[in-house]
Amino acid sequence: MTGNLNTTINGSQPSICYKPTAEKIGKTFAFCLIFLASLSGNIVIGIIVYKAKTMRKPINFLIVNMAMSDLLYPIFVIPREIQMLYIDSWLFGGPLGQAFCKLVVFLPHVSILVSTQSLVLIAVDRFGAVVFPLRSPLISSKLCPFFILATWIVAMAIKSPYLFAMKLVEHAAGLKCRMQRNEVFGGTLSFEHYFVSLSVLFIFIPLVLIAILYIIIFLKLKTQKIPGERSAEVQVEQRRQRERKVLKMSIAIVLGFAICWLPLVIMYLLFLFASNIMMPCDFQYFYSLVFLMVSSNCAINPCICFIFSSNYREGLRSLLR
Repeated sequence: MTGNLNTTINGSQPSICYKPTAEKIGKTFAFCLIFLASLSGNIVIGIIVYKAKTMRKPINFLIVNMAMSDLLYPIFVIPREIQMLYIDSWLFGGPLGQAFCKLVVFLPHVSILVSTQSLVLIAVDRFGAVVFPLRSPLISSKLCPFFILATWIVAMAIKSPYLFAMKLVEHAAGLKCRMQRNEVFGGTLSFEHYFVSLSVLFIFIPLVLIAILYIIIFLKLKTQKIPGERSAEVQVEQRRQRERKVLKMSIAIVLGFAICWLPLVIMYLLFLFASNIMMPCDFQYFYSLVFLMVSSNCAINPCICFIFSSNYREGLRSLLR
């Protein structure tokens, strides 16, 4: 769900809006800032978990999985968005141009599905650790790699139609990367059903499920009884404090994802059926702001980890030293 609204959803030519130099410079600066913060932050998250043996736990592996998927945005999306501010055409053709046209849309779509599945797995992991502390973990260290691999396989399989739908098309102004959805989905309604189904199954239902799990976790931590013995009381209280800190970080990551992504998803759903309507410039300015929010999500997650987790902060200090 990237790029111009009309281009991505409807496959039509976007309306032409006046872009003053100040607007282009502002967007370029914002994209460059997001690019640097996302690239450095997510790579550092992966290095910290790799180097610190105490960090090698399922929840941190799932956070690293999100970080690796978030890297797809600064690598594939942001350079393309900056280029489109100044040159509104595809720079190169041939097999390489066709491949990049497909990947620049396919991989970011895969990224969002990997992120939502990782958020659900993190919530399930926290649910098992808090609600059933004496049982074996629902997501053990041995099973975690298989769950992570499954998130990528599922995401790639579900988003595979984009690999066939995205093609370079020759226009008077030059090459354009366009979705030829009728060749893959067969008709307008088929694509609409596909998009709505994915939005419900991989955005709205996961967020509702995550909210339910975290509410149960919060109530469990709030009502948890402390044993009478002093030593056991101290241990339980320490464990409760650790769980609360992890819970705060997990909830912050989910809220950041929801705040950044829901406006764009809802906007797409509202305008999905307006296939022949050209959006006014005022709306496209608002869309640009919403798209910047989406792009910033890949830089927000590392910041949340450093703010809420002392382990990540200590890992960052070790790297800097």
